[in-house]
Amino acid sequence: MRILIAPDKFKGSLTAAEAADAMAEGALAVYPDAEIVRVPVADGGEGTLEAAVAAGFEERIRAVTGPLIKPVGAAWALRGATAVIETAQASGLAALGADPDPETAGRAHSYGAGQLIAAALDAGATEIVIGVGGSAMTDGGSGALRALGLRPLDAAGNVVPLGGAALADIASLDASALDPRLAAATLRIAVDVRNPLVGPDGAAHVFGPQKGADPETVEALDAGLRTWAKVLAEATGRDVDVPGAGAAGGFPSAFLAFTGARLESGFDLVAELVGIDARLAGADLVITGEGSLDGQSLTGKAPIALADRARDRGIPVIAVAGRILAEPGQLAEHGIEAAGALVDLAPSPADAIAHAAQYVRRAVAELLAGA
Repeated sequence: MRILIAPDKFKGSLTAAEAADAMAEGALAVYPDAEIVRVPVADGGEGTLEAAVAAGFEERIRAVTGPLIKPVGAAWALRGATAVIETAQASGLAALGADPDPETAGRAHSYGAGQLIAAALDAGATEIVIGVGGSAMTDGGSGALRALGLRPLDAAGNVVPLGGAALADIASLDASALDPRLAAATLRIAVDVRNPLVGPDGAAHVFGPQKGADPETVEALDAGLRTWAKVLAEATGRDVDVPGAGAAGGFPSAFLAFTGARLESGFDLVAELVGIDARLAGADLVITGEGSLDGQSLTGKAPIALADRARDRGIPVIAVAGRILAEPGQLAEHGIEAAGALVDLAPSPADAIAHAAQYVRRAVAELLAGA
């Protein structure tokens, strides 16, 4: 039996690679002679870099300016002329601390993510895959372009400060020093949301509160993003308030305006990077999972998107998750024949998180033994 094990992360407890190892141990307990293929996956957000490294990309580290100026060590990856970057590595929410507040929500910026793009260009990358998610900022990607040479100016011709709160002061853009290599590079931005840049479904209103923004700050950030969209349109002639542009605090908007960047399905892009279709060829069974299999998962998150590909090839799928909120019938529509939740095995949710690997192994073994 050839078993493809391809989970996403169990957020807060296991990385995708750790989850894959635990699943493999559970599978081998039932089928000791099985051929196991581990392929950690992601849907374009956090975990994309890990999946790329597991697939053979070389991990590199760069010191960059964090979302609140303090330097951070950020990882990125390179294989050939293709680089993989996560905005969360350089400009992540974790850098704001345990209790982000309205002040940090307004100050946070994406400058460090732009430094990672510059590092990739310096290394000879001509294709840059950018995973967005887990970001601290709501600055429309303005900080990232600042790191690449753009100068946002106020009405008096002064460079405005970094951060989303300053976007409302931008009157014009000086792109004369923008890195010319961006024009020749292929930028592929992995997004798993369809939120526009502004408005009630936009970056500030939907994602601002989790970054510490109170209602007043949310309105100010949304107003700043409206100004940002306006000056981008004036400078480039491009409308950047499109579905997906609201991801990562509006990060894609800057690159949609000044480069030929494309917004792509997060899982589809990761699947291409890790060669998931080739891995599915010849597989007899797929085991996948993530922290929570719920309604959001059904919109195309990694485990469900993978299950769809396996179903279309007639390959059975089992899934393990920390918790399962989706109905069995909903999972069955995507080819998942059996699923197990860690919270159903552990005495408490806290224990399920603390000893997730143990319960993943047990859940896989029990599902396979009962098949």
